[in-house]
Amino acid sequence: MGPGTGLDAGYENGYTAVPAVLLNDFRGDGAVASGTATIRDVARAAEVSVASASRALNGHHSVTPATRERVLSAARALNYVPHIGARSLSTRRSNTIGVVLPDLFGEFFSEIIRGIDLAAHRRGLQLLLSNMHGSADETALAIRAMRGRVDGLLVMSPDIEADFLAANLPSALPVVVMGARLDGTGHASIVIDNHAGAWAAVEHLVAQGCTRLAHIAGPADNEDALERVRGFREATRALLGDAAPLVLPGDFSEDAGVAAAGALLARGEIDGVFAANDIMAIACMVTLIEAGIAVPEQIAMIGFDDVPTARFVTPRLSTMAIRIADLGARALDRLVEAIDDPSARAGEPDHVMPELLVRASSLRGGRP
Repeated sequence: MGPGTGLDAGYENGYTAVPAVLLNDFRGDGAVASGTATIRDVARAAEVSVASASRALNGHHSVTPATRERVLSAARALNYVPHIGARSLSTRRSNTIGVVLPDLFGEFFSEIIRGIDLAAHRRGLQLLLSNMHGSADETALAIRAMRGRVDGLLVMSPDIEADFLAANLPSALPVVVMGARLDGTGHASIVIDNHAGAWAAVEHLVAQGCTRLAHIAGPADNEDALERVRGFREATRALLGDAAPLVLPGDFSEDAGVAAAGALLARGEIDGVFAANDIMAIACMVTLIEAGIAVPEQIAMIGFDDVPTARFVTPRLSTMAIRIADLGARALDRLVEAIDDPSARAGEPDHVMPELLVRASSLRGGRP
């Protein structure tokens, strides 16, 4: 998806498109006035009470299938459009979900937002997005700015210490934290098993005959990145007996991948690379190929995440997939459950196990 199209056109500016509603035409009965039908008109046409019509339109389980179909048919015939503002007044909800992310740029975050948006759209919810830029102070500010404007919060903050984040999350507002575990806070969380994913990546490279491995790390203060480098070190020690595997600095950016390629070219003995994300892996791989290195014959490559571009570069990039959009949708669904039942316990975190996707960049004739 190119810049300025589809999701990126709105998300890069921190907003989503919201259907226009003429607030001055609000009648107070769940519809827009300008000649369109009201919920009372629908109820009258379906020969039910206004309360029954409302329950049918909102999918309430107490309505019989025959009644629901009669109400829906009447609504379609009258071109009835529910008014979100009116519904908010009656339910004391904003029908808006706050999303606080480290960044809004790049394929990973576009995919996260895409998954959240698809799940929110199915439920008639809007999104309010904020970018924390990896700053603890901006994270706290973004969370405070959401209060009173949203029904719940989705937060991804791998660069922020758990204690700081927990102290700044509103206790009365439903929250789902993506990518971090907050024990004892009462908030739900979804965590990626980065250690297991890194181990599986190393195991795959070793199975392809690689014996001299390097890892392009993520940011030094990022919990996901730290777990991936820990898994890499422990796996290379266990599988290759390498007590000091090569770890190159990185920050999840294309520039870091290019710099890592330069370091690999200077060393000359590495035959397998595991990058902490796909963007660094792709940038490193392209730079190596341009320098005359054959991938995977001389250096096998594997990334992490499975961003869309990974499937379209040449050679196609092997990766540890976490199904990014599904992760966003899963987080939204958990948040809606918490909003609908505030008394429910958060329970144990949901765990996402990365899946090895073997493509041409790492396949050297060994087993997948």
